[in-house]
Amino acid sequence: LPMQMVVIIGGGIIGTSVAYHLAQMGVKGVVVVEQNKITSGTTWHAAGLMVTFGSTSETSTELRKYSKQLYRTLEQETGLSTGFRPVGFIELATDQDRLEEYRRVAAFNRFCGVDVIEIGPKDIVDLFPLCDTKDVLSGFYVQDDGRVNPVDACMSLAAGARMKGVQFLEGLEVVGVTSNRRSLHSGSIPRVTGVTLANGH
Repeated sequence: LPMQMVVIIGGGIIGTSVAYHLAQMGVKGVVVVEQNKITSGTTWHAAGLMVTFGSTSETSTELRKYSKQLYRTLEQETGLSTGFRPVGFIELATDQDRLEEYRRVAAFNRFCGVDVIEIGPKDIVDLFPLCDTKDVLSGFYVQDDGRVNPVDACMSLAAGARMKGVQFLEGLEVVGVTSNRRSLHSGSIPRVTGVTLANGH
């Protein structure tokens, strides 16, 4: 590899997202090294759920909201769909403890701008007729949450990164990372100086 400012190991959803966002920030000299093909690891068989409900962390909730908006609009930038479908999301409470917990989570999520509503068993069946609600006390419903196609989302992020100059190298395995410090016990933080590829470069 030639000298790069940033080397990202792995071309799945995390690697392509990091590359995309670094490129959006104007970072130059970014390269993604993938041992097989983009999305060929665990990304391609992920569930692809894109939900904003469920966290009691403001940071996590804002990240979920940002991600949903990104997947909704990325096609306009890259020409490649993420497969985002706002089919709705329902979290079910089947005992009193869970109901109390989800009510707290819902209150916090509404404070963060997530449009979550509590619905009863009849409403749940109306929305999802296959659901057996005999043990369900309540559901917590976000109408515009949904799912993305993990492969499509990854490819769209990669396309956006390429448009900003990120280089993707497929079929290259990283077998080592070099640094300017031999040990963490020396009192200073190691700084990565390079990567070693299986082909010896």
